[in-house]
Formats: sequence, C-alpha cells, structure tokens
Amino acid sequence: MRNGHRLGRPFGWLWGAYGTSALGTWLAFGAFPLIAVQVLHAGPAEVAALSSVGAAVGAAVAVPLGPWVEFRRKRPVLIGTDLVRFAALLTIPAAFALGVLSFVQLLLVSVVVAAADITFRAASGAYLKTLLPAEDLLVANARFESTTWTATIVGPPLGGAAIGLLGPVATVTADAVSYLLSALGIRATGGQEPRPERREAARMRAGDLLDGWRYILADPALRPLFFNTALFNGLVMAVDALLAVLMLGRLGFTPWQYGLAFAAPAIGGLLGSRLARPLVTRFGQHRVLVVAGVLRPLWPVGLVFLGPGTGGLLLVMGVQLGLIFCCGVFNPVCATYRLERTATDRITRTLSAWAVTTKASTALLTAVWGVLGGLLGPRTAIGLAGVLLLATPLLLPRRAAARRTVAHVPDVQSAPGARPRVSGAPSSPKERR
Repeated sequence: MRNGHRLGRPFGWLWGAYGTSALGTWLAFGAFPLIAVQVLHAGPAEVAALSSVGAAVGAAVAVPLGPWVEFRRKRPVLIGTDLVRFAALLTIPAAFALGVLSFVQLLLVSVVVAAADITFRAASGAYLKTLLPAEDLLVANARFESTTWTATIVGPPLGGAAIGLLGPVATVTADAVSYLLSALGIRATGGQEPRPERREAARMRAGDLLDGWRYILADPALRPLFFNTALFNGLVMAVDALLAVLMLGRLGFTPWQYGLAFAAPAIGGLLGSRLARPLVTRFGQHRVLVVAGVLRPLWPVGLVFLGPGTGGLLLVMGVQLGLIFCCGVFNPVCATYRLERTATDRITRTLSAWAVTTKASTALLTAVWGVLGGLLGPRTAIGLAGVLLLATPLLLPRRAAARRTVAHVPDVQSAPGARPRVSGAPSSPKERR
C-alpha cells in the first residue's frame, strides 16, 4: 500500500471477486418476491415470510457455524460458502425449467443463502486481517464499501431491465454465476494460509455457541457499538419497508420513481467511502466514527413530511442522500475499528455473533413496525422510528479505547485473499454497517 496504496495482487483478486458477487446480488435485487408473486401467485403473507422468516431462520442456522469455522482455514470456507450459494440459487431456474418450482423451495433457498452469507462474512473478516497489515485495513474496507455502492447504483437498473426482458429467474441465474466467479477469484489469490491453533478441547461444546456474544459484551468499546448497529439497522430497514407502502400505495409513486429515489442517492455512499480514510487521517478514527454515527440518524425523521409529486420525490432523494453519505463514511471506519478491537483468534465467532444479531433484530423490528404501520398508519410509524433513531448515538463508544489487536504476521509466501463482507450483506445497502 505504501506506494499509491497498492495492496498487492492477491488483494486485487479478492477485490475483483467481491465486485463480481456484489453486482450479481444487486442484479437480482427483489427477484425472490417477484418470483413468488408472478410465478407462484403468492399472497402478501407469503412474501413477507420469504423476507423475514428466511433471514431469521438462516441466522439461527448460522449460530453454530461461527465457532466451527474459527479453528479452520478460512479460504476453503469462503470458497465452500460461495459454492453452496451458487448451487442453492441454481436450483431455482432448474426447478422453474422443469415446472416444479414451489414456495417451499424459495423459502429453503433463502435460508441456505442467509446462513452461508453470515458464515462467509464472519470468516472473511478473519481472512482480511491475515491478508493485510493493520494500517491497510481502512483502505481495504473503504474500497469494498465504494464497490458496494457502485454495484447499488448500477445493479438494480440493469436487473430491472433484465427482469423486464427475461423474467426474474434470469437474474437469479446471474446471481448464482456471480458466486461461482467469486469462488474462482478467491481460489486465484493463491498462497498458503496457516492453520489456526486449536483449543484444548477439540469437540465443540454447547457453551461455545455464545463465545462471540461473550467477547462483544465484555469489551467496553465493542459493546455499545454492537447495540448501536443492531438498533440502527433494524429501525432503518423498518422505515424502508413502510416507505415502500406509503410511496407505492397512498402517494401513488410509480415503481421507476421508487427505484430512482433509492438508486440515485447511492452516489452519496460512493463519495462517503472515498472520504473515510482522509477524514480518519486528519481527525482520528474515534472522532470520525462518532461524528458519522451521530449524523446518520438525523435524516429519516424528515420522511414524515413526505408528500406526492416531484417535491416528495426530491425529499426522499435528499434524505436518502444524506443518510447514505453518512453510512458510506461510517461503515468502513466501523468495520476497521471492529477488526482492530477483536483478537485474531476470536474474529470469526465475534463477527458471526454480530451478523446473527443484526439479521435477527432487523427481522424483528421490521415485523413490529409492520404491525405498527397497520395500527397507526405508515406515516406515524415512520415518524416513531425516526424519533427512536435519534437516540441511537447514545450507544456509540464515548471515548477512544486502547487497541486490543494482535500483531499481523504475514504469510511467508503469497497471502491468500477472500471476498470480505465485514460490514454486512443485507437486503438493503444501508444495512452494511
């Protein structure tokens, strides 16, 4: 990185694998609900279950995988989870072609993909920390963040066009292929990963499932950030779900206007991720983390004033632009801070616990706010979520804590790479925190 911030050829393969998979994910954005509605004629309850139950059950399935992966080489795990997602997603176009596609299959595939995604993110954080020295982690995370937002800008419009021409099953096929290409990219990084030291007891015990949560709750810096992330993510996703109901229903926005309201502001995430490292260099990691974390929740409450027409569309785009810009700064700084605070032999369990909690809290709060939206109306429920979001900065670390990082030991050959999603892979890009 020293000259022109070059992180090496293995990282280049890693970055390419990540970009390919991210683009595939956003090409297929919304494909499952469309298949459920258009192909299987599913009702609202089934579509809601596909989104919430699939993620929640997938998170539960992923709980024992974190401790299991901790003491194994991460590169084979990353390749394996990519291949599992490739195979699972490929069953959908195959079943569709044979005329046997069912809602149960869609639900099972969503569970498998969610569990594999959480496992991948947990392993990738540990892998990234072995690939790069500590001083390069922020640059790497900022590059992944900018790639995420670029895919967010480009993917949904292309995916929408592909769905219009070829149907939603075609974009699921493209997403499946992207995971295969990601696995090939990770394999191409080369190098030999040292085998993690095993604990004294080789057999995993029931208590080991909670190791990640114990580590987070015992750390005075990670603990508040953990609760801040879970609450912020859940409330923002709840607002997004209600906003879809309000815009596409009562206010009469067209689907292309709704898509534009969320795709165009993604440029703010691209800009924010590019500014993350210069801001940290000038003002310090903790200050940037706290300021960006304080500014993030100031925006959604403005959606209470959403109205119809061009003015309403501009309001949504302005709110989303501000929110996403702040998230673009916050995400890579938070991901780097979390890696630096976590001991090398605890990263997989810690990130797994973090991702499982985020997924579960998002599913729970989305369901709760769905009920509140039905009782109070979507606008009132959006306002309530916005007010609660204003309290989330109270859960940020209040002071800079001493680092607990373990010294980086580079591989004597060529360090291997992975497609890390250390700050998340959600149904919405703002969930990558």
